[in-house]
Amino acid sequence: MSDSIPIRRALISVSDKSGLIPLAQALVARDIEILSTGGSARALREAGVPVKEVSDHTGFPEILDGRVKTLVPQIHGGILGRRDLPEHRAQMETHAIAPIDLVVVNLYPFEATVAKGAAAEDCVENIDIGGPALIRAAAKNHDFVAVLTDPAQYDSFLEAFVAEGATSLVLRRRLAGEAYARTAAYDAAIAAWFAEARGDTLPERLTIAGTRRQILRYGENPHQSAGFYANGTRPGVATARQIQGKELSYNNLNDTDAAFECVAEFDDPTVVIVKHANPCGVASAASLVEAWDAALRCDPQSAFGGIVAVNRVLDAAAAERIAAIFTEVIVAPDADPAAMEVLSRKKNLRLLLTGGLPDPAAPGLTFRSLAGGFLAQTRDAGRIGAADLRVVTQRAPTAAELADLIFAFRVCKHVKSNAIVYARAGATVGVGAGQMSRVDSARIAAWKSEEAARAAGLTGRLTEGSVVASDAFFPFADGLQAAVAAGATAVIQPGGSMRDAEVIAAADAAGVAMVFTGMRHFRH
Repeated sequence: MSDSIPIRRALISVSDKSGLIPLAQALVARDIEILSTGGSARALREAGVPVKEVSDHTGFPEILDGRVKTLVPQIHGGILGRRDLPEHRAQMETHAIAPIDLVVVNLYPFEATVAKGAAAEDCVENIDIGGPALIRAAAKNHDFVAVLTDPAQYDSFLEAFVAEGATSLVLRRRLAGEAYARTAAYDAAIAAWFAEARGDTLPERLTIAGTRRQILRYGENPHQSAGFYANGTRPGVATARQIQGKELSYNNLNDTDAAFECVAEFDDPTVVIVKHANPCGVASAASLVEAWDAALRCDPQSAFGGIVAVNRVLDAAAAERIAAIFTEVIVAPDADPAAMEVLSRKKNLRLLLTGGLPDPAAPGLTFRSLAGGFLAQTRDAGRIGAADLRVVTQRAPTAAELADLIFAFRVCKHVKSNAIVYARAGATVGVGAGQMSRVDSARIAAWKSEEAARAAGLTGRLTEGSVVASDAFFPFADGLQAAVAAGATAVIQPGGSMRDAEVIAAADAAGVAMVFTGMRHFRH
């Protein structure tokens, strides 16, 4: 058997007709017969491309509103018949089954139909049956048949086909692999839709599919390979347009996602600065410029080379201020022309515009790989408000303290555990992240606030008069006492420790207010 197979007959049945006419014209120019169905056949005829209706080829009409048109032996026999087996050739001749050497099929837009919120009936009608069957049949018989499932493949396919006058086995195998990946992703989307419809968040069989957007230079470290895949329409890094700057790295993308998810938590103009996936400065204010100044003040040393996220259209004044220090990435819902002009002077600074903000309360799953498997959990969509808090100390927080407590706890949700966040006047003034001991996180955050105060030409700590948030309960009073020593006047924590009474007593002894949320925000 020769590796190179000529194409004498092609079957075309596509939902997405992008690039269809140039492909068909190139095939016809090489005396290839084209079989087609419905809208595809109509589009080809209107463009002057000679085409034979599948129903004329098979002698069997389309039925059931088009649900059955290619599911017949004359089509699948022509695709699946092995040309190297005499018995196959004999059966094809006996039943007047003509070989089909190229299958061009893309599927009904099920994913897009679901994404636009269509009714269940419309979604079901956009579940393709014949298309996946054709694709899988052609991919199975790739020794003899080539299959195209995406308009993006057409140009490279034609280039290779025209150069050789036939399809090579290497090409057909590659296309077969891409075909099975496409049908697998399609089935995964359908399975996920059914699971969501019945409220099954964690189904027995969980399938994950994504479309590669980019091969990255490397992963977290240069010896690791990495790719960037998209699998949804939720606004964020995967939907962003990169306006300028060099290629994003794995770590850039990870940190940018962390920053943008955090900034979406807030309604007022807010800036989040992230370094190594942890917020090192967060502030809400009347404008992005004011928010930037306050966020930077928290930890200017860590902000150098950081990722900046904003939750408003980026304006020129904020862009000027942010660009004044070395920044790796700025991510925003949008940016005005003046801001883009400012940032264009910084050629290496990446600017990402997402077109919107992710909904912090949106459902969805997050994943983490394990040896031999993976963990899946619902996204941490938990949010607390004033009505969710329980005052457990003799003193209740003031209105200003209460606002800062809620702010600090929302930031704390995005800091690696054990997490401690000090805040004052709608801005972080100390962040302790990722320590094995909660008391160490409290002390480190206070120490960093001293460094930040010194950098600003101030004496003492920025944490004086602040509030403090803890992502989980204080297991002992020492963590709370460290926060009080740093200058905190009010505390927000989940509660639930067997030593809650001891911690509450320590708070009362210090004269600080403390509220329990009943909700933990571990982030490992």
